[in-house]
Amino acid sequence: MSHPSPGLIHVYTGDGKGKTTAALGLALRAAGHGWRTYIGQFMKGQEYGELQAGVLLDGRITIEQFGNPAFIHIDADGRSTAKPEDYALAQKGIDAIRSAMASGQYQIVVMDEINVALYFKLLTVQEVVAVVEDKPDGVELVLTGRRVPQELLDRADYVTEMKGHKHPYERGIAARQGIEF
Repeated sequence: MSHPSPGLIHVYTGDGKGKTTAALGLALRAAGHGWRTYIGQFMKGQEYGELQAGVLLDGRITIEQFGNPAFIHIDADGRSTAKPEDYALAQKGIDAIRSAMASGQYQIVVMDEINVALYFKLLTVQEVVAVVEDKPDGVELVLTGRRVPQELLDRADYVTEMKGHKHPYERGIAARQGIEF
């Protein structure tokens, strides 16, 4: 099980579908080589199919969620509907990411929806930049989510923007189990 050093930084962003899916695809490919991936999902507290899939891969993919089932919104006055628990969960997620990176157990660490957590100001850009800058050699770090700050784009080695051209939601088709969640 070899791994390239020093490990690079990936950003999957944009308004199209597929950011988390791309990170999971990378984790699946890595699992095929015996690598281990840690995925910290920010702002997600719902039951997603990927939570069960990690178990099927002999523990090579570990997923933890740091969010509530309820979605956070920006109200008409521009204020976030985030509650104190949302901020605490985001901080717990940052701590878990730092621990996973430092543990030596994982070759890939994913901060899923971290950019959205930043958009809702659950964390500061400086906190996330510090995590990126503290990444140990040999760890690939993946950041997903819409509205990525320029400070993170500047530090990334890979930047992929998902651009949506057509989505069934526009025709009133709700999210489907196994496809969107």
